[in-house]
Amino acid sequence: MNTRCGYVAIIGRPNVGKSTLLNHLLGQKLSITSRKPQTTRHRLLGIKTEGENQIVYVDTPGLHQDRHNAMNRYLNRTASTSIDDVDVVVWLVEALQWTDQEQHILGLLEKSQQPVILAVNKIDKLQDKSKLLPFLDKIAQRYPFIDIFPISALRNTNLQALETNIIKRLPTQPHIFAEDDITDRSERFLVAEIVREKLVRTLGAELPYRLTVQTEHFKQEDGLIHISSVIWVEKSSQKGIIIGKQGQKLKSVGEAARKDINELLGCKTYLQLWVKVKENWSNSEEALQQLGYKDEL
Repeated sequence: MNTRCGYVAIIGRPNVGKSTLLNHLLGQKLSITSRKPQTTRHRLLGIKTEGENQIVYVDTPGLHQDRHNAMNRYLNRTASTSIDDVDVVVWLVEALQWTDQEQHILGLLEKSQQPVILAVNKIDKLQDKSKLLPFLDKIAQRYPFIDIFPISALRNTNLQALETNIIKRLPTQPHIFAEDDITDRSERFLVAEIVREKLVRTLGAELPYRLTVQTEHFKQEDGLIHISSVIWVEKSSQKGIIIGKQGQKLKSVGEAARKDINELLGCKTYLQLWVKVKENWSNSEEALQQLGYKDEL
């Protein structure tokens, strides 16, 4: 049997649609999404096995040039190191958009010399479709891409063709993961990510940027999975924003999160959320480690 298997890094600047692309390629929601930049903070494997082919997608934080604090340095390290030691890189850019951030990523790719497929996303949002071809022609001159695909991750446009091309680039070798594996991450991690997604979506513009979630208790008892998660902020004043008047915002977050967690785990759950303060955690390497922001080996 000629089985194919390999790692495929999905990279791009913040908010370009990497997690949406991963979820649609997998055919299920694994990576959290929102309109907020830097929603993805961790390297996340999404494993897709169909017949002889196994693709190990690597979802990454958005690559950016801001290194002002420990969190941003961690995000950049995580994203840039994910380019190394993969078989194919899928670089996601937005149709008709080329910024300083794209130029920065181009420099990283030129150093790595990895095979790169360019995926030009959000073509469904173009008002004037005639501008797309000149943009593709111009961008094709910037790097020796092995292929270029105009896509819409949200609308599933051209994703099958993209994935067929990816499979052709994978080495012939045995599968790395079991057939029913979908990720390398624990249920505890996925639960914390779901809670963080609901915070982002519920709070909107009020969301404290320096916020993270940690699952502290995860135990099955009496037919239920009892989960306790802590929402960490950097200032006492931010607790009230998250809790809301008479606790309504935190309650809404919990209800929305529990619905997705039940679906993820396939059973009913009891979810408790707490809001605690850890001052300046996002600019402390030690605090980042304690909260699960650890460099991958």
